[in-house]
Amino acid sequence: MTTFTLTPPVHDDDRDLATFGYAPTLQRTLGGFSSFAAGFSYLSILTGIFQLFHFGFAAGGPAFFWAWPLVFVGQFAVALCFAELAAHYPISGSVYQWSKRLGTPFVGWMAGWVYLACLVVTLAAVALALQTTLPQISPAFQVMGDPADPAAGAKNAVLLGCVLIALTTIVNAVGVRLLAFINNLGVFSELFGVLFLIGLLGWNAVRGPSVVLETAARGAGEPLGYMGPLLAASLMASYVMYGFDTAGTLAEETTEPRRRVPWAILLALGSAAVLGGLMMLTAMMAAPSIGAPELGLATGGLPAIVKGVLGDAVGRTFLVVVVFAIVVCTLAVHTGTVRLVFSMARDGDLPFSAALARVSPRTHTPILPTVLVGLAGAGILVVNVGYPQIVGLVASVAIVWANLAYLFVTVPLLWMRLRGRRLDGVEDSEPVFSLGRWGIPVNLVAVASGLFIVVNVGWPRAEIYGTGGLLQFAAPLFTVLVLGVGGLYYALRRPRPRPVVVPAPAVPGADAEAA
Repeated sequence: MTTFTLTPPVHDDDRDLATFGYAPTLQRTLGGFSSFAAGFSYLSILTGIFQLFHFGFAAGGPAFFWAWPLVFVGQFAVALCFAELAAHYPISGSVYQWSKRLGTPFVGWMAGWVYLACLVVTLAAVALALQTTLPQISPAFQVMGDPADPAAGAKNAVLLGCVLIALTTIVNAVGVRLLAFINNLGVFSELFGVLFLIGLLGWNAVRGPSVVLETAARGAGEPLGYMGPLLAASLMASYVMYGFDTAGTLAEETTEPRRRVPWAILLALGSAAVLGGLMMLTAMMAAPSIGAPELGLATGGLPAIVKGVLGDAVGRTFLVVVVFAIVVCTLAVHTGTVRLVFSMARDGDLPFSAALARVSPRTHTPILPTVLVGLAGAGILVVNVGYPQIVGLVASVAIVWANLAYLFVTVPLLWMRLRGRRLDGVEDSEPVFSLGRWGIPVNLVAVASGLFIVVNVGWPRAEIYGTGGLLQFAAPLFTVLVLGVGGLYYALRRPRPRPVVVPAPAVPGADAEAA
C-alpha cells in the first residue's frame, strides 16, 4: 500500500527558497490554516454555487447534482499532482513555476500567460456574483433598472463588481497581514454558515434524497438523452472547482511550505466538494416546490430556496454571510493573480518586469501589479456592460483557460513520469509528499479531466453563450487569441530575458550580516 508522507523541512524556509535562485522579498507570515483558507476562499462554495445554481438546475433539473462528483473526481486527481509539485517547488506562481520546471521555458511562459489571463477574467466573474445576492437582500442594491430585465441586471452587476474590485485592490495594497486576517475571518464565517445552512435545510426537508434522480424531462428526445443536459449543467461544478492551487502560489509567504501547502491544496478542494454537495442536496430536499420556475432563473436559484425555507428575515440574514464570502473570494483571486504577475516579472517574463517585480518595503506586497490587476478586472466588466449573458460568458472563458493552464502542468508531468524521470527541487534524503506508484494513473485521470472540461465548457452551447453572432463561439475564439498572442510575444522578444534581481526590503534593526 502506498503512503503519503510529509515531514518538516530540515532547513530554513528562506534558505530553501535560495536554492531556486530567489531572494526572499515577500513576508512569510501565513500558517497552516491561512494556507488552507487561501485555497478554500478561492473555491468559495457560497460564491460559486449561489451564483450558478440556477444555471445548473435550468440545464439539468434536480439530477444536475451528479455533475458535482463527476467533476470532483477529475479535479482531485489534478490537486494530488499539484500537492506533489508544491512539496518539491514551494515558490510563488505555482502553475507557472511548476510547468517551467517540468517542461521548457516556452511551456512555462504559456502556462503563466494563459493562467494570468484566466485569473483576470475570474476576478471579473467572481465580482459579478454580488448581483445574485445583494438585490435579494434589499432592492436598494438594484441601482440600475429592474432586476427582472436581463440587460439591466447585467449593468447593475458590472457596477457592483467594479466597487468590489476597488475594495480588494485597496486591501491587497495594504499588506498580507490584513489580507490574511480578512481571509481567515471569511473562511471561518463561510464554514460556519455552510454547516448551519445544511443543518437548517436538512431539518426542513420535505422530500427524500432521491430527488437528485429526477431529470425533470431534460434531454427527452435528444440523441444523447440526459447526458447532454448533464454535461451542460457541469458548468457550475467546473466553475467552483478550480483555483485550489492558490495555496501553492502563496508558498513564499507561508511558513514550512513543503509540509503545509500540499495538505492545504487537498483539504481546500476536498472540504469544498463535501460541503458543497451536501448544501445542494439539502437545498433540493427542502425546496417548497422543486418544479418552481424561479429555481432556474438568475433572479431566483439557490437564494430563492434559502429565503423560501428559512423565511424572508432569516434568509436575508444568511445572504449577508454569502456576500461576505463573495468579497473574500474576490480578494483571494486578486491576491493569487498579483503573486503570479510578481513571479513572472521576477523572471523577466513580462514587459516592465523590474517595476512589476518591485515589492514595497513597507507593505511587503507588489503594489503596481495589485493596481493593474484591479484595473484589468474592472475593464473586462465595463467592456461587456451591455451583454445580458455576461455572467455565463465570463465564467465559461475563465474555466476553459484555467484548465488549459493546468494541462500545461499535468501533461509535462505525465510525460516525465512515463520516461521514468524523478522530480528535482529537493534533496534525495528529505522525504516529501509523493504519489509513489499511483503517480501515473492519477496523472492520467488529471489530464483526462482537464481535456474534458476544456472541450465541454468551451463547446458553443446556446445556454451559455447565447445564439447567433461570434459571442456564441467566445470560448474557442478567445482561447485561440490568447494562445496566439502569447506565442507571438515569446517568439518576438529579444534578447531572452534574464531574472530580475529585486533586493529584499531592509529589516529595521538588523545588522549588516543579517540584512
